[in-house]
Amino acid sequence: MKKLALLLLFFLSVHSFAQSAETIRTLFQKMKKEATIDKNDKAVYNLLDEFYNKSLQADNDEMTSETVEKIQMLASDKNTKNLHILMLFLMYQQHISQTAMVGKPSNPEFQIETMRLLEDETKDVYGKIPAIIYIYKYEALDSGKEEDQARTTIAQGLKEYPDSIPLKVYSYLNTKDEKIKNDLIKNHSNHWMVKQFGLN
Repeated sequence: MKKLALLLLFFLSVHSFAQSAETIRTLFQKMKKEATIDKNDKAVYNLLDEFYNKSLQADNDEMTSETVEKIQMLASDKNTKNLHILMLFLMYQQHISQTAMVGKPSNPEFQIETMRLLEDETKDVYGKIPAIIYIYKYEALDSGKEEDQARTTIAQGLKEYPDSIPLKVYSYLNTKDEKIKNDLIKNHSNHWMVKQFGLN
């Protein structure tokens, strides 16, 4: 576990928007080797769900201090099962935050590869892909100009999570389907994404 912490520190010390797909693959394999994988332990999965529900699905996109504390607690506990999934997710979050903070575009290659790794690993460990992974994967593919795969990701995500507001918003932006727009206006007019994209 000490090695896992050192790997994370190494990653955080490198400018994350300069990372390549190969670098993240290599780092993830090292983290995975150090992690305790337990398909019955849902703590990390539940945290990803909570993150999604409180920051993406909720009307206001503000993370509660309670959720932040849970993230910190799980990330710093050497006994956390499936910690490699949480660490990879946090690396992605850090990349997006850092690039936005300094006004630079994110690295689509890094984003896409990170989301593919998270998609594969969550499906393998939990048997299900969390909603937030579909959303972030769509955003990654969209920023990488992989429009067909981005649309496929939204369609797959909506099959699993038909009530996901962010997935509906992205679906509307891609299809201009008036039924989706009307649903968003009627049922979710106060949602931050509906407002952000001027759908209400």
